[in-house]
Amino acid sequence: MSAPSASASIEISAPPETVYDLVADLTDMSAWNTECERVRWVGPVREPRPGARFRGINRNGWRRWSTICTITAADPGRTFAYHVRAGGVFDVAIWRFDITETESGCRVEQRTWDRRGLFMRVVGDLATGVADRASHNAVNMRRTLESLKAVAERP
Repeated sequence: MSAPSASASIEISAPPETVYDLVADLTDMSAWNTECERVRWVGPVREPRPGARFRGINRNGWRRWSTICTITAADPGRTFAYHVRAGGVFDVAIWRFDITETESGCRVEQRTWDRRGLFMRVVGDLATGVADRASHNAVNMRRTLESLKAVAERP
């Protein structure tokens, strides 16, 4: 795969399985994800496994939008990834969390690949109010990982 359009990583003092469970618990993603407002399962599969689909409701200030996502990787304690589409049709992005065990817990790397074509870049910029998606994602990813760390390390 090509280089990600944005990435961030953090050390978390919690077991990889604990962090994976937080990342893969999509219905509670808004508790630690900066741009996500809520998630709802789409279709009959309602667990984090490849092929399962969910709708992400996102926000940036007063702007709100939704996407349909398909889980592409779900390896407990290691990897969680999903492919994002607008309207379930237009490619938007691929998001991936890689979790690596360390002596004190784990290292989490979050990466994204922008997959928007010209049409979706223009529409997406207008809908989300974000002209420079890569820079915006990099800032939000750092915030998201800090929030994930706070939740994972909570006693």
